[in-house]
Amino acid sequence: MSEIINNQEERQQKLKALIKRLHAGEDEESVQVDFKKDFAYVSGAEIAEMERNLVEEGLPVEEIQNLCNIHASLFKGSIQEMHSEVLTVNPLKEFENFNEHLLEIIAEMEDCREAKPNDLNKVKTHLTEKLAQLKLVEAHYSKKENVLFPYLEAAGVSTIPQVMWGVQNNIRASIRKEEALLENSQDIIKIKDFFFATLDMINDMITKEKNILFPMLRDTFRAEEWKQISAILEGNEISTAQEPPHVTTGNIPMTAGALSPLEINSILNTIPFDMTFVDADNKVKYVTQGKERVFDRPASVIGRPVHLCHPPQSVHVVLDIIEDLRSGKKDHEDFWINFKGMFAHIRYYAVRDDLGQYLGVLEVTQDVKPIRELQGEKRLVEK
Repeated sequence: MSEIINNQEERQQKLKALIKRLHAGEDEESVQVDFKKDFAYVSGAEIAEMERNLVEEGLPVEEIQNLCNIHASLFKGSIQEMHSEVLTVNPLKEFENFNEHLLEIIAEMEDCREAKPNDLNKVKTHLTEKLAQLKLVEAHYSKKENVLFPYLEAAGVSTIPQVMWGVQNNIRASIRKEEALLENSQDIIKIKDFFFATLDMINDMITKEKNILFPMLRDTFRAEEWKQISAILEGNEISTAQEPPHVTTGNIPMTAGALSPLEINSILNTIPFDMTFVDADNKVKYVTQGKERVFDRPASVIGRPVHLCHPPQSVHVVLDIIEDLRSGKKDHEDFWINFKGMFAHIRYYAVRDDLGQYLGVLEVTQDVKPIRELQGEKRLVEK
């Protein structure tokens, strides 16, 4: 039996070699045998470092994403739980409790996996009800992407968030496809098989969170980060403004008129659309915090590189838009999508100073569904 490897550089080289064997198509069981010979455990931080190194060496994030279920299986039972600090604030418990609840929902569905019902309407009714429960993962994933991932990236861990985000986007797409099948398809077998394929993807993500993400978070974050994350999850945003919003003295000259910092902040948080400003260095510098929101933009995104604010599947589109605006090829770009019952109109504007120097990109998003539904005229104030 091999000696357990303790040298960190040797551990990284061995881990990368094992993962490369998996990606080359070698049998998972034979790779796992060699893994157990050399490793008593791995930490979440080691896995993050290994995947980051593989990406730097040219392995596409998409390939890691496609095989991350196998990665999790290889390390299963070997992840070292890190408890270097007793947490007085533990928002991670919210994520763990959600997964326990989700596992209960999944367990209730397992009895239906092998059943062969022949009543199409009953199948559709049952699976529609269960799919509505599974859609709870969308809010769970958004919290990971918008709250947990920015803190990981700030700690130098970016590959695992990008891989997970890509898989989560695939799960979202599978949920939407299953909804379409339930609405339009008459093929019971196809409806049922795709439902359980989606269920398996969700179950695999729970495993990855438990075995990789959560141990890594415990290893990486300290009390201060957990306090900040807890405040964001509770809706008590941490101000990142250099000048607090309550400051009222000293007006700032504008193109037409002058406004105090309090007035500027209040106006921007009153307008009926979301605004996000990405500066010339492609980092998120400002987000409005109004009541009418289309997309989640917590304070934790401030300072985040824009390419990390999007899933791998769409980041190239965003970067192409920014380059077109930066170069002057375009002054704006528009999109409109159906999103959570809204009709979201999304516009990207190049922001330039009076001399034409590029300062960044302003994303403006609004639910225009109520506007599209307007008819006739309104000329009087309703009492």
